[in-house]
Amino acid sequence: MERERYRLVFSGSGGQGVITAAIILAEAAVIYEGLNAVQSQSYGPEARGGATRADVIISNRDIRFPKVTQPNVLVCLTQEAYNKFSATIRPGGLLLSDSQFVKPERKVDARQLGLPMHETVMGRLGKSIVYNICVLGATLGLTRLVSTESIMKVLGNRVPPDLLELNKAAFDIGLELAEGSEKPEVRGQRSEVSQQRKP
Repeated sequence: MERERYRLVFSGSGGQGVITAAIILAEAAVIYEGLNAVQSQSYGPEARGGATRADVIISNRDIRFPKVTQPNVLVCLTQEAYNKFSATIRPGGLLLSDSQFVKPERKVDARQLGLPMHETVMGRLGKSIVYNICVLGATLGLTRLVSTESIMKVLGNRVPPDLLELNKAAFDIGLELAEGSEKPEVRGQRSEVSQQRKP
């Protein structure tokens, strides 16, 4: 694998905000981290409730193909997404799932980690609308692919002022959940990408 390229897939159902999470990550990488990024998505038969997938590739080199075939990080927020995409994880990668919705039933050549992201967001904030931001926080807490500050800047530009603190709180919950778990060794870590910024 090219050490300076990082491939992620966020997968779940329509309405869980996986596409928004992917867009925020890509914007943070390009605008505030000086990296190249591409983001693409696909939908199931229904825009809401159907299967949804969002791909992100981040690199300090040109990206010629926008789709991810073998992600370094695969995030699965539904059992359907896990069943459909878990076999695609790149060896040595990270498969992150929500322990409330996903039972990891397959053996894969990657670290599988389930975190109670939805349960914790609902228990502390009571707002499922920021579930995806918690997922993004957990993903970044485990990979350190971009900085927290970069994500906060994107949120500041995208989120209405009256919802900004709620989004920040959800992101912090994700970071906390990630920090409370044993950090996996994922090939293609942030250190390999971020040390070679574009001039």
